[in-house]
Formats: sequence, C-alpha cells, structure tokens
Amino acid sequence: MDDFAKGGPELREAPRHLRRLNRIFAAAAPTLLGVRRLWMEAGRPASLSILDAGSGSGDVNAHLLNWADRNKIAMTITLVDLTEEACVEARILFRNEPRVKVIRKDLFALQEGIADVVTGTQFVHHFPEDELPGVVERLLDVSRLGVVINDIHRHFIPWSAVWLTARLISKNPYIRHDGPLSVAKGFRSSDWRKLQLALENPHMTYSWRPLFRYAVVIQKTSPTILP
Repeated sequence: MDDFAKGGPELREAPRHLRRLNRIFAAAAPTLLGVRRLWMEAGRPASLSILDAGSGSGDVNAHLLNWADRNKIAMTITLVDLTEEACVEARILFRNEPRVKVIRKDLFALQEGIADVVTGTQFVHHFPEDELPGVVERLLDVSRLGVVINDIHRHFIPWSAVWLTARLISKNPYIRHDGPLSVAKGFRSSDWRKLQLALENPHMTYSWRPLFRYAVVIQKTSPTILP
C-alpha cells in the first residue's frame, strides 16, 4: 500500500482485495521468470532461498512454490513487510505452508546475504527516483545471487484498467486509491536505463512483460556459487 498511516480494518482488508487484482493482472509471472533465470544461471541448484521484500500478503510466492515443486527444488521463502497488517495476512495465507516464514522488518534492517534471491514485486515504485538506486543496492546486499524486480509499466492503458477493475471488485478505499496510484508511480524503459547507469552493474537486464509489467533481473557481479 502507498499510504498505510491510518491502519485499521480497511488496511487489514486491503491485502485480500489486492490478491484479486494480482490474479486478474497475472502479477506473479514476471517474478517467476526472473527467479527461474537466476536459478538457471546459478547452475540449477537443488535448493533455493527467496526473500520477498515489501511482500504484502505474499500471494505471488505461491506460484514460486508450485514451480519449485515441479522442478524438485527445496525452496524456502521469507516474506518481509513493514506493516503488521500485511504480516498478519501473510501468516494467515501461508498458515499451512512450513516453507514460508513472515517477518515484520524494514529492508535496511536486514543483514547481508541472507537469501539466494531477493524479490520485489510492486515494491520499488514506492520510493522516489533519487532513492531508487540505494534501495536496489540494498536488495543486492541482502541477496547472494541477485535480485528480481517486478513492477508496473506507467501507461494510461493499465491505469484505466486498474482504475475500473478496482471499482468493480472492491469498495476498499486503499485499493481504489492505491491501485491506480501504483500505476502512476510505475516505470518506463527510460527509468530502468537510468537505474542501470546509476548501479553500474553490467548484469542488469529488463524486459516488458504481458499485462503492462517489467521484469528486471540483476545478477550480482560476484554471485555465491550454490551446491
């Protein structure tokens, strides 16, 4: 959520309604694409740990677990969010999934190298442009292999689609306000090129994905070799 200062039942309800939007707009696909790519470049290790920064309820990670099952990968996932409301919803959603744990913590309070891959799904658009390189550098610090960013293409078509869909599926004010606002805060290819220059990382790639999203994959310059 873009504004969680009020808290309360409407904020607690918002992650459940956001999951509906995520299903409709296939939000998990770019994250899975990026994780799969880093896994392959690491030599297809038998185990893989994921940390989802700014996870919300973490619903996109169910797709990662299904993929891991199909490929016989021993996967563990840590969901990290700043708000207690999101963490409560995540714990409820994954209450029967022992491979997932939930932590309420700030990104900058995490220790370095605690997960193989760090993901940020609809997360980095919450930060101003001048803070973005520092945020992504921090994501890289926390990872051992690299970072996958899945965020929204700033364009009038997805803005209109989200504005309409949010009003059709939800009366929650956070969803109706923050859904379209997230698109307005999204990215264009020129924004990713600026980030590439700021990071000076030759291993960063980005690609446009269906339903107006970008998949950004940033491999660490000296990734840890996994067994």
